Amino acid sequence: MTQRGRGGARPASRRSGGGREAAEESRQPAAPRIDLVAARSRVRAVIEPVVVAAGFDLEDVTLSRAGRRHVVRVLVDADGGISLDDVAVVSREISQALDTAEENQGEVLAGEYQLEVGSPGVDRPLTLPRHWRRNVSRLVTVTVAGRSLTGRVTAAQETGVVLDVEGKSSEIPYADLGPGRVQIEFKRLDEAVFPDEPAQGEPDDDEDEDDDDDEDGEGEER
Repeated sequence: MTQRGRGGARPASRRSGGGREAAEESRQPAAPRIDLVAARSRVRAVIEPVVVAAGFDLEDVTLSRAGRRHVVRVLVDADGGISLDDVAVVSREISQALDTAEENQGEVLAGEYQLEVGSPGVDRPLTLPRHWRRNVSRLVTVTVAGRSLTGRVTAAQETGVVLDVEGKSSEIPYADLGPGRVQIEFKRLDEAVFPDEPAQGEPDDDEDEDDDDDEDGEGEER
């Protein structure tokens, strides 16, 4: 979900063509130079209470330059996941909070900015207890005491995670877990049943017809 601040900036997906439009675009000033670390801290302080009040967790805030604007990327999540409607609602509330902060507290971001709000993908590292809780039953890879383990998360308790590694379950304290990574699982091809493939133990119709033809002496010579 993308919101644009300060004057309705052109969407990032739109590219300038040739001629006058390209010349005008090239003359647009670059985004003002600001301390991105300090600006990120200011943005997070403004939007985190809004996200929490909406019932979500603020997972990450990043700030970068993109031509004549800054891009603010916000990741939010919740138990049970977050829908597109949820993203739309929290995106509007974040945008309003930033505008209000600008009016009441002074400049949060210098110049024009583009706001992008979304949810974390499966490639995001699991670093907090809530991350592990939201991935119970998933296959993960994690480093424990310098050793890389791949197992299935069977429970996420107050003190640690229960991990099943090759049929053996053990509880690992959160303090001993490195950042976990969810593994994408695909159904094995040898377990798949295709529409044109007879199930195991089921006779192949073509083979039966060939057998009948041979018995009648009317099979086709090849």
